Order: sequence, then structure tokens, then C-alpha cells
Amino acid sequence: MHTLITRPVRVLALSASALLLTAGLVACGEETDTTAGDTTAATTDAGSSLVVGDPWVRATAGTEDTSMTAAFMTIDNTGDEDVTLVGASSDIAGSVEIHEMLMVDGAMAMQAMESGLVIEAGRGKVLEPGGYHVMLMGVTTELAPGDEVDLALELSDGSTQELTVPVKEFTEEEGHYHEPGTDEDADTDEDESSSDHSR
Repeated sequence: MHTLITRPVRVLALSASALLLTAGLVACGEETDTTAGDTTAATTDAGSSLVVGDPWVRATAGTEDTSMTAAFMTIDNTGDEDVTLVGASSDIAGSVEIHEMLMVDGAMAMQAMESGLVIEAGRGKVLEPGGYHVMLMGVTTELAPGDEVDLALELSDGSTQELTVPVKEFTEEEGHYHEPGTDEDADTDEDESSSDHSR
């Protein structure tokens, strides 16, 4: 009698353990899927908070060095969190970097931003000649005004923002490309220009 009773109890105990183990595995799978979903949502939100305005790439046609150029634009962050532009890529360039202009030994020098360019929440950045810019190096084709360049901006959360950027002629004087340019300088020039016209 004891043998007959004991066997069913053991079978039931094993069956219950198997069911608990299976339920645990299913629950783990559900948690993993949820986490993946949250990551995707965060990536989408960060990328969509940036608004890029008036992007353009400097033409290389007619320049001495056609192997490199730069892209300029305005980037506004409409979100509630800072977003960092850490890099970029393009199928026409061997490498693409985010650059800034710094004073080194009394002269302005171009330097890669290893930590990227932070776009503060609710604010924006201007990428312009003489300031921040996206540097395209190892350019494989000559770029003429009217051409278009595919450019992908890479953000710190792993997302990207795809752009189709028009190529424009660089009309400023030779050498001004890497000279410093600020809003304050522009205001001063305008004031001086107004004073000249009023005389």
C-alpha cells in the first residue's frame, strides 16, 4: 500500500517542478522582450528630438584638395534631455568626424571632438565655416554645386538621423574656411557696416 501511494506523489512532485521551471523560463523571456522594446523606444525618442535645418556640403570642384570637404547645418534639440552628436558617416567619404575650432599656440586649429558635440535640451547648435562642422575626409568623388550627398548623423544612444544634403559652392574668400566665426563677430561687423553707410 505504501509503495502504491508513494509513486504517484513523487510523479506529481516532479511534474509540479517541471511546470514551475517552464513558467520561470517563459517569464524570463517576457522580461527580455520588454527590455528590448524599451531600448528601441528610447532610441526613437532621442533621434526624433533633433531638428536639422539648412544642411549643406561645400563643393570640391575647382578646389586644390578634392579629397576633403565639410557639412554645415543647424541642429535644434526639441526634447527634454541632452543629445550628443558623436559622429557621422557617408558613402562618399573614407571617414567622417565632428570637428571644432580651437586656439592653439596663438593660431586657430581644427580638432576632432572625441566626446562628440552636446546638443542641450531645448537649445541648438550652429555648424558653420570657422566653427563646429562635420568633416568628410577621403572623399572619393568630386562634388559640384547641385549634387547631393547622403549623410548619417550618429547619436550617443546608438540611433542615427539620415540626411540628403545639397552641395553648394563655397563663396567666401580662400583661407576663411578655418578662421573663427561667432555671432558676436557678426554683430560687430553689422554695426560697423551700418556706421559706414550712415556716414
